[in-house]
Amino acid sequence: MTELTADIKAKMARQFMEAIPHSRHLQMSMDALDDGIAEVSMPYDEKLVGDPSTGVIHGGAVSALMDTCCGAAVMSHPDSPLGTATIDLRIDYMRPATPHERIVARAECYHVTRSVAFVRATAYDTDRDRPVATATGAFTVERAKSEAFE
Repeated sequence: MTELTADIKAKMARQFMEAIPHSRHLQMSMDALDDGIAEVSMPYDEKLVGDPSTGVIHGGAVSALMDTCCGAAVMSHPDSPLGTATIDLRIDYMRPATPHERIVARAECYHVTRSVAFVRATAYDTDRDRPVATATGAFTVERAKSEAFE
C-alpha cells in the first residue's frame, strides 16, 4: 500500500472536520495542521453562551472544539493513515473563556499503537498563558484492511 503524503492527510483531516455538521454550525476553522498537530478555532457566538449573565461560552461548545481538534491531530499523524473516532476524552476546565473572544484549541497526537492514538490538547482565548481547558484522550486508528494484517 502506498503511504499517504502529508498534503493528502491534511486534506483528509480538513474534509473530516468540514463534514461534521456540528463543527460547521459552530463555525470551526482549521488554522494549522502538521504531523500529529492540529489547531482549530471557533469564533465567539452569542448562541453558544452558557451563562447569559456573564456571556461565557458553554463548556459543551469548548468540548466539541477540543474533540474535533484532537481528531484532526490523529488524522494528520504519520502513523495514523485513515479516519478516527473518540474512545475517551477527559476535559479539565481551568477558567471561563473570555466573552467575545475567539477560542483556539491546539492538539498533539503523541503516541499511536496498532489501534489507538493518544492525544493531549489545550484550549485558550487571547490569554495564551492561561488555558481555558486542557484535555487528554484516546482515539481509534482506522487502517486499510491490507495494512491491518501486516
